[in-house]
Amino acid sequence: MSNISHQEKFIEQAQSLILENISNEQFGVSELADLMNMSRSNLLRKIKKQTQGSASQFIREVRLQKGMTMLKETELTVSEISYVVGFSNNSYFIKCFKDYYGYSPGEARKKIGEQTEFEDEFEVEGDHQNTEIIEVTKKAFFQQYRIQIIVGMVLVIVLVLFLLLPKETINSEKNVVNLKKSIAVLPFKNMSSDSDNLYFVNGLMESTLNNLQKIEDLRVISRTSVEKYRNTNKTVSEIADELNVNYLIEGSGQRVDDQVVLNIQLIDALNDTPIWAQQYNHKTEDIFSVQNEVAKKITESIKATVTPAEIQQIDKKPTENLLAYDYYLKGLESLQEETKESLESAIALFEKAIEQDTEFALAYSQIAITYYYLDLNQAEKRYTDIINNNADKALLYDSKSAKSLIAKALYYINVNEYRLAIPHLEKALEYNPNSSSVVQILADLYSRATPDTGKYLQYALKGLQLDIEANDSINKSFMYLALSNAFVQNGFTDEAQKYLKLSLDYNPQNYYAPFLKVFIQYAQHQNIEKATDALVKLWKKDTTRLDIMQEVAKFYYFQEKYDSAYYYYDKFEKIKEINEFNVYPQENLKIGIVYDKMDFHEKVEDFYRAYAEYCENDQSIYQPLSLVMKYLHDGNQNRAIEQLKLFATKNNYQYWVLLFLEEDPLLKSLKHHPDYDEVIQKIKDRFWDNHNQLKISLKDKKLI
Repeated sequence: MSNISHQEKFIEQAQSLILENISNEQFGVSELADLMNMSRSNLLRKIKKQTQGSASQFIREVRLQKGMTMLKETELTVSEISYVVGFSNNSYFIKCFKDYYGYSPGEARKKIGEQTEFEDEFEVEGDHQNTEIIEVTKKAFFQQYRIQIIVGMVLVIVLVLFLLLPKETINSEKNVVNLKKSIAVLPFKNMSSDSDNLYFVNGLMESTLNNLQKIEDLRVISRTSVEKYRNTNKTVSEIADELNVNYLIEGSGQRVDDQVVLNIQLIDALNDTPIWAQQYNHKTEDIFSVQNEVAKKITESIKATVTPAEIQQIDKKPTENLLAYDYYLKGLESLQEETKESLESAIALFEKAIEQDTEFALAYSQIAITYYYLDLNQAEKRYTDIINNNADKALLYDSKSAKSLIAKALYYINVNEYRLAIPHLEKALEYNPNSSSVVQILADLYSRATPDTGKYLQYALKGLQLDIEANDSINKSFMYLALSNAFVQNGFTDEAQKYLKLSLDYNPQNYYAPFLKVFIQYAQHQNIEKATDALVKLWKKDTTRLDIMQEVAKFYYFQEKYDSAYYYYDKFEKIKEINEFNVYPQENLKIGIVYDKMDFHEKVEDFYRAYAEYCENDQSIYQPLSLVMKYLHDGNQNRAIEQLKLFATKNNYQYWVLLFLEEDPLLKSLKHHPDYDEVIQKIKDRFWDNHNQLKISLKDKKLI
């Protein structure tokens, strides 16, 4: 009897200490052990013995029980309660609460307030008998009747999710952006009798666009998005609606001898009313001052905030030599055709510009950029040195030009030095925050070359804002597919589902959308058997797809169905060997284990050796996780747990880590390690912290 009292006293003391530190999200097992004057290992063993659960789980349950009490006794919101009880991430609090009690916090509060039976629409499998509400803090009731209750609560959860979803996640695709200071510069009309002057008028339009793009307080649509309206019959309102902007700029120009006439007006698209208009009639030599004045007048009219640094960028003359500038504009016009011949023609014109002005930074940068595109799809790069030399000259003559920085970044991309490219691109965005090309490149780099899920999503959303009408339905489908992928990697499954639907709306035949759909549905329901079946069905539609093939094999590996995993891995390896592919090197350890289990030992060491080499060369944030698996396979649990702890310090990793890490059979041997529960919880907590911070950041930047 005294032993029971001692046990109860121990639990009460631990609960009391947790409650005293309830708002401290950093209060964990180590902190509790210190306050109880116990070693960490003794605390873990004792809590395990008393509760049949881990110490981190015990702490979390005390937090959740306190949260339930506050739902009963206070009028604080769910978000406020989550912070009070030590959850910095509201979404994670809701998830844990639902896992523990079987209800969301919102539904629990509703039940507490009403103190009544389930409403008819939430009854379980047609059972209409009157049932009193069981005290919701009793987890045992939920555990005993978990299956029956879950069926009945599905509609509740759907309803709560619908009500709690932020407004922007259920609105139409265009509500993803902020309209207040959004603007599009429509193609200027050539009023010259000489059609050869079109390049000059387009240059006026390009300069107006570029000046406005330098202002961070504006959202400026890309030229590619507006080009399709050059000869349109659509009204101002229709164009603004399609581009999702509040303001449009219309212009026309002509050049006669050394005189330039520019007519320009700013239109409030909401009312289809000009709010500023001006005609400029100046000598050609005054063209730069005219362009700069136009940008300033527009920003004043829509009350945009312009910083001194941005004014300095706008006022900067690209060159003092008008003939050099004329060649430069002709080069830009040639680039619009996007053929090999037009690219080579553009380079020749930019070189003529440099002959007139040997310090013309924009011309050097355009030469570098154009050569990059000539080299883009070539197995053997021919122009690397030319790209680098011209980029360096561009930076020498204007280190604060977005174009100069882009040129140098493209050189680094051309030689696969992606980490060196990124600082140049992000610096370029400081000088041109509305550069759609930079945003798109960064989204691509953060999705694959230097993984960072948060930045991937941020730039994918920004790209959608700036290039909303730049693509045909096929390309737009892939744009939304990439955005869906970025959302789900950050744990935004509902948003991912929304953009996947948009992707299929634009192109129902999108080759990759069904593949992503399987993973989004797995993220939502975490049913690995169902996901495996769906992947197998996809693979049967195209048995040459290595991406699906290795995923099917991996899913069977997770379920320890090694014979099925071998069936797909063996096909996968044979195709790789025939075609001399070196893809998915991170899967070599799993493949080796599967071959080993199936007694095909002759290739096993090759797979293990290849995996070790992959771990050594991996420079991504996922290297510690790769090493965890290597060390576990080697039987070295201590080194594995150290690498797992190292990974727990990383940020912005993919949601798949949370969903699949503990599915790996190798990790089972580590689950008995005294530090395992705590470090796994840190990984989960860190992900949801990043998720919450990202959501706040995206809202602050008006990206959602």
